Amino acid sequence: MPGWTGEWLVFVGVMALGQFSPGPDMLLLTRTALASGRMPGCWTAIGIASGLAVHATIAVTGVAAILGQGGWLVVSLKWVAAAYLVWLGCQLIRSGLKSGRLDVGGSMVIDESASACWRRGLFCNLLNPKVAVFLAGVTAPFLVIKDTPQGWPVMLCVTIVLEGLLLWCAWVFLLQASAVRELYLKSAHWFDLVFGVALLGVAVALVWTR
Repeated sequence: MPGWTGEWLVFVGVMALGQFSPGPDMLLLTRTALASGRMPGCWTAIGIASGLAVHATIAVTGVAAILGQGGWLVVSLKWVAAAYLVWLGCQLIRSGLKSGRLDVGGSMVIDESASACWRRGLFCNLLNPKVAVFLAGVTAPFLVIKDTPQGWPVMLCVTIVLEGLLLWCAWVFLLQASAVRELYLKSAHWFDLVFGVALLGVAVALVWTR
């Protein structure tokens, strides 16, 4: 097994944690899946993944270019990304400490057509600038790993998009079960706590990466 496989699996795990955290994308996807069913939910997931592809490309190629310059640019990027991750992690932890149900039951008229669901998912992700900043912070320590295969940044970018699409579609299918739906609504704050702590860990690892 190649030496970089372990780092790639860690990256997959970190991204899975991020993609399943309650946020704008997950709230929209959950609401659509609960209100309109499996197919609208999957088309919303495809739209979110389309926006994520744009953000991932910008984040991965941008970070790779800056890392290639070396020196103070690398240090500055790491500290800025780490500061944002710490802020976001603290926000999520504070939110997680407030127990409560995720509100997906509000009145909302939903167009169930595939194109409408895709556009809604696309713009929800694409218009959130924090996505690219988060991806830059998460991918930075993995881009400096030595002895990786050629096209490693592209591999990370593809991993982000495909993993997100597969997990979100799987989530849509799970939400069709009433027991799973009720459990998520009651436990959304625990997702915030776990993800918040994980982000703090990523921030620490980021600033310590040489």
